[in-house]
Amino acid sequence: MGKGITMADIKADDSLDLRGVLCPINFVKTKLKLETMDVGQVLEIVLDDGEPIQNVPKSIKEEGHKIVEVKKEGDFFRLKIEKR
Repeated sequence: MGKGITMADIKADDSLDLRGVLCPINFVKTKLKLETMDVGQVLEIVLDDGEPIQNVPKSIKEEGHKIVEVKKEGDFFRLKIEKR
């Protein structure tokens, strides 16, 4: 029997820890990193709660990328973004 791909199966090709990085610098760093990656690759970013988690995912989607996973871990969030 085949199993579908679960979120745990999505492997990140690269990652950025942006805890403590203020808006909009965290988005700029994410955007610059995505520009170095190939379409279809996945970037994992770690963001603080509050303004970063409210603003960065919205800006990423506006750039045309896809958020494939959001996981809350304590007082921060782990996001996986597929470059489009």
